[in-house]
Order: sequence, then structure tokens, then C-alpha cells
Amino acid sequence: MRALVLDEIAGPLCVREVPTPTAPDGGVVVQVRATGLCRSDWHAWAGHDDIAVPHVPGHEFAGVIADIGAGVGNWRVGDRVTTPFVEGCGRCEWCMSGNAQVCPDQQQPGFTHWGSFAEYVVVHAADTNLVAVPEGVSLEAAASLGCRFATAYRALVGRAQVRTGEWVTVVGAGGVGLSTVMIAKALGAQVIAVDRHERALARATDFGADHVLVADGRDIPAQVHDLTGGTHVAVDAVGTEKTCADSILSLRRRGRHVQVGLLPPVDGHPRVPMDRVIGWELDVLGSHGMAAVDYPAMLALVRSGGLDTQRLVERVVGLEAAASLLPAMDTAAPEGITIIDPNQGP
Repeated sequence: MRALVLDEIAGPLCVREVPTPTAPDGGVVVQVRATGLCRSDWHAWAGHDDIAVPHVPGHEFAGVIADIGAGVGNWRVGDRVTTPFVEGCGRCEWCMSGNAQVCPDQQQPGFTHWGSFAEYVVVHAADTNLVAVPEGVSLEAAASLGCRFATAYRALVGRAQVRTGEWVTVVGAGGVGLSTVMIAKALGAQVIAVDRHERALARATDFGADHVLVADGRDIPAQVHDLTGGTHVAVDAVGTEKTCADSILSLRRRGRHVQVGLLPPVDGHPRVPMDRVIGWELDVLGSHGMAAVDYPAMLALVRSGGLDTQRLVERVVGLEAAASLLPAMDTAAPEGITIIDPNQGP
């Protein structure tokens, strides 16, 4: 099969032929029809995750089942499917309680094993991790569910438990940030979007943000407090010391902060304003994807028209284009989600 291969951490990527995988026991092989290019993939490329090279990145995808391993009971070749980026083992107490996203024996395509920037990818514990893509939902839109929309949905619904009428501040208007804006509006919240790029904020406005703030050096928390008296919920959808602090300091007393953007300890662990957390009794919540069992409610929102995931798909490219786009993810200013079609030519 053709795949986008990384041979050296933070090095160039190339498209070349590699062996096509076979389905493991309990797992399947999915023919990838669409896979999202995400900042988390950049973290793996940059060496912030423990990966072994040569490596194939890619962790949010949708496609068609091509091969089924022994012991799989719920799926057939040809089924249209997607999957969370965390593959739970299906056996532990966390998986059995519906929390596969924190499974201690989890697999993650594009991190623990070769991912979806290829024509085929393996999904482990298929009966636990696969999600059927309903008719009427495109595979491009379904691919965006696996990381960004699912992460945003769980952050707001499962973790922050956002209520109608509350203020939600979203720091970062990239793919996951815009997903968070869209879902917050679908839940009836009032939304402030923060980003350093005017075009990203324009998209946030298109998706329903009530206010947008440019992160140009001015005091973001002060502006949020002026608008809202302090936001009920704040989400850091970027993952830097500054964006984390801005999110926490934007909260009103007893507010809820959700950390979605990865905070790699590149220069030591980031400083967090814990004095504010303690003094104002703030909740600091981590959010790590979403288990497959929680997808039906999100898909129902998609099918009802309350959440139009297709609007966030900015462009579709081939593997060759992705080879140059991935290393630039940290400095690029995407206004939505870039989808890779491994079957598309250069």
C-alpha cells in the first residue's frame, strides 16, 4: 500500500510503498477513504510522543472495512466506519464502564502503531472501538469526528457539562477550537472565540461565536471579564502555557476549565495559575477524546442538522501534499480541517 512515512523524528516525510497490514485477532483493517491532518500529528512528528521510526502518522479517519480478524462479532467487510483515536482494550474496568478513552492498555493509531496516512490502517478491539457511519454523513465529515469533534463534544458535554445560556470561551480557533464553537452553540451556550488570526476568527463568527477576541498581546482574560463578568466554561484548544493561563484566568468564580490542547513538557512542565484555581474554587478538567459508546448522541446531533461537521472541512489533499503540510502545522493558520484522501494523486 501507499503510505506517508516518517523515517526520522522531525525529519522529512515521503510517500512510498509499505506492506499492507492484516487484521489482528479481535481487530479489523479499514481501507482509509478520509483522514484528518491534526496538530496532534505534528506533536508526534516533532518527537513530543514516544514513537518508533519508521512511522506512519494519522489518527482520525473513516473508511470501509477491508479485512476482519478472528473473534470480531459485530462487523462485516464493506461496513462504513470510523473510530475514536483511542482504541480501548475492551476488557479492563474502564472499557467495561464505557470509559475506553482512558484505558490503561489503549492503542492509538498514528502513535502506538502505524496510523491512517496510508491506504489501510488497523483498528484493534473492533467490537469496542468501531462506530458505524450512518447514511447521510460523508466519510470526510466522519473523519473529523474521531479527534476534533469528539474531543470537543466530550469536553463540553461529558466534562464541563455545559448548560443552556452559559458563557463558553474557546481559546484557539483551529480545527478543535472551531468544533468547540459549533458544539457550544448547538448546546445553547453563548460563545467567545479567541485566536491570533483574523481569518480564523471570521470562521468562528460564521459558526456562531457571539464575540471574537484577537490574541495580539492585549489582556484576554480582562476582555472576557468585561464582556461576561467571567466565563462559566473555558476551553484551551491550543495547548501552551499562555493559552492555558488565559483560559483559567478568564473564568468566573467556581468556573470550569477544560484542557484539550496538548501541553508537552518541552521546557519543563508549564506553569499554571493554581493560586486562582484554589482561591476561586475552579474546576480543572482534562479531556482525552471520547469513547465509541458516546458517539450515538453526537451523531444524532449531526443527523438532526444541529451540528454540520461538513462545514469545517476546508480542503481535501493527497498524501504527497500532506508530506509538506504536516511539518508546518505548528506555524500554519488553518481555518478548518484539512482532510487527506490516500487514494488521491499528487
